[in-house]
Amino acid sequence: MHSKVKTYILETRPWSFSMTIISVTLGAVPAVYSNRFDWLLYVLVLIGMLGAHGASNVINDYFDVKNKVDLPESPTARYREHYLLKGVLTPGKVLTLSIVLYAVAGAIAVYLIILRGLPILYITAAGAFLSFFYTGGPVKYKYRALGEIAVFFAWGPLMLLGTYYAVTGSWEGFLLPLWISVPQGLWVTLVILANNMKDTDFDGSVGIKTAGTLLSRKRAGILFASITFFIYGIIVLEAGLGIIPFYSLVTFAVLPMSLRLISVLKNSEEIPADADPRTAQLGTIFGVLFIISLVIPLVFG
Repeated sequence: MHSKVKTYILETRPWSFSMTIISVTLGAVPAVYSNRFDWLLYVLVLIGMLGAHGASNVINDYFDVKNKVDLPESPTARYREHYLLKGVLTPGKVLTLSIVLYAVAGAIAVYLIILRGLPILYITAAGAFLSFFYTGGPVKYKYRALGEIAVFFAWGPLMLLGTYYAVTGSWEGFLLPLWISVPQGLWVTLVILANNMKDTDFDGSVGIKTAGTLLSRKRAGILFASITFFIYGIIVLEAGLGIIPFYSLVTFAVLPMSLRLISVLKNSEEIPADADPRTAQLGTIFGVLFIISLVIPLVFG
């Protein structure tokens, strides 16, 4: 029983949840600035978003296998345990797990819709669309080189503004979480871009389009570097304009590690298998430092 539970948990790819935890928290901190923060609502939103994130990971595995994009020889099967490909979990069990996780997220969404009204319904509908149609249904926009754009909006403006509104019940002061959402959304975008760069050759062989296959690995690397520098540029701009605290420049502590990663992606003959986990790790450090920098003025005045 313990082994089965562990398998189901790992199937959700919980190591990726740091991105959602950071996005939700960054959306909630501005509510403290406006004196409308509610711990219970923050926790509910976080649980709901984690449920939706886990469901997305699971349903994407289901459709990637069904659409013959994930195969035993695919890079995905080499760098992580793919329980569906290995036959540890059946398609039916994977589908059921995703439905259960969507149900948890949906139940919380219904409560928040009752509490906060139609804006939560619209945000939930947009999130559900981005989650399911990433690889499912007739859209399958991941296979049309739209994954990076969708991920930016999902983990950036949509998640941060949705959290802010759910916690406060008001759009007053929404510009702060909107500005904060830009660097955060771009960091998550970098994770997906790194993954697509790593899978460029295989994705091309199975006939799907990604930023890697469309741009080539070299141009995708230039895009990766450009987005990275833009993230730090937007932090400087926002701090300079007084939108975020000057303390937010502490995020530059991640810049040397970011430059090393860019160098690896640029100079390696083959993109490292851990390119996306390394990017996610840097994004997590960046996000934690960003949260701390926003909380410091609240603690010390």
